[in-house]
Amino acid sequence: MSNDLLSKDMETYIVVIQQAESNFGAYSPDVLGCVATGDTVEETVANMREALHFHLESMMDDGETIPVGKGLSNYINDDELIAEPGDFIMLMAVPLPQQQPA
Repeated sequence: MSNDLLSKDMETYIVVIQQAESNFGAYSPDVLGCVATGDTVEETVANMREALHFHLESMMDDGETIPVGKGLSNYINDDELIAEPGDFIMLMAVPLPQQQPA
């Protein structure tokens, strides 16, 4: 495991990637309202990483609490995580936004 994944400046979130009719979509049950799409799984993963970054940055700017990743074990029997056969479930480590000095 890399040191980046253990950094206090990073958080790890569950990401679910689902295939749609003509593309892929992703969401994180840890960060409600944060979604991304892409033409390929790889593009969707990159777009989701960027979406998480901007979503968390916006939350910080608005004075909201940055969510803590719950980990996969908390979703195994939880209705929040709806995974269908063929869906990808992954852990995504993202840098936490830094508060700017006033």
